[in-house]
Amino acid sequence: MSEKEVLLTPDGLKKLEEELENLKSVKRREVAERIKVAIGYGDISENSEYEDAKNEQAFIEGRIITLEKMLRNARIINNDEIDLNTVSIGSTVVVEDLEFNETLEYTIVGTAESDPLKNKISNESPVGRAIIGKAKGTTVEVSVPAGIIQYKIVDIKR
Repeated sequence: MSEKEVLLTPDGLKKLEEELENLKSVKRREVAERIKVAIGYGDISENSEYEDAKNEQAFIEGRIITLEKMLRNARIINNDEIDLNTVSIGSTVVVEDLEFNETLEYTIVGTAESDPLKNKISNESPVGRAIIGKAKGTTVEVSVPAGIIQYKIVDIKR
């Protein structure tokens, strides 16, 4: 089975690489030290500090494997690849909510770097799927749990 391609912007690539480096060089050492200290407390069968440190170690190792896999399958979307005529991954899109007459700005990113709190939405999210490939001036309908939202694409930027 082939692994899924991970679409990243240059910023997204940098953040994943920094996280991986931090996990490998800092967090691994910290948790190894916690395990060593917890073993020093004696009987590990009823040692909650030891159990907690081992669980954290498992999480860190799992995250390292996930990040390495993502980076191995990464395809970087560079600014010069972003088409200003249609919405694509890496585009910053200004949309108008036609019901509330409100302007919103989203950056379309791959799922690995989506962060709705920073208006970075995935190309696989309902809004991302609805607007990807569309041109400026197009009105799209987005199906969300609360119903249907209509957005008009006002601008597409890099």
